[in-house]
Amino acid sequence: MNGWTVATTAALGAGVGAAVWGVATGPLRRRVVAQNLSTSLACPALLLLAQGYDRPSYVDLALLLALLGPVGTLVFARILAEDLADDPPRAWGVTYAVAVFGGAVVIAVCVATGPGRALGKLLVVGALLIGGNLIASRALSGGFAGSQRG
Repeated sequence: MNGWTVATTAALGAGVGAAVWGVATGPLRRRVVAQNLSTSLACPALLLLAQGYDRPSYVDLALLLALLGPVGTLVFARILAEDLADDPPRAWGVTYAVAVFGGAVVIAVCVATGPGRALGKLLVVGALLIGGNLIASRALSGGFAGSQRG
């Protein structure tokens, strides 16, 4: 067991347990936010595992999850728009905390990886992870100012 796997265990133990609890209980707004945050926590965990086990294929899984996770949240936001309109989710503190955590993990893995094609892939994963999380959270909380729901 190395530092990368210890960090993965800590991240998954703290974050995914809370996300599963949020998905399993409570009102709809908390369930949707927890679903979004679970994908935002699983992606950095895959990056940490890729570094810890020296398996570059895990980065491909993180890329796929960083791409499809926010898309799934946007689909839920669209389907549940009427139900969420009365009581929209507001979890900006948690959203920013997970975005900072994802950014810190991407930076740490980029430093450990060094220059090359793998670094470019990690930067794309980081941009998709952070940008997708923020966009999906904004869509859940009622959309963007000036846009019309339709």
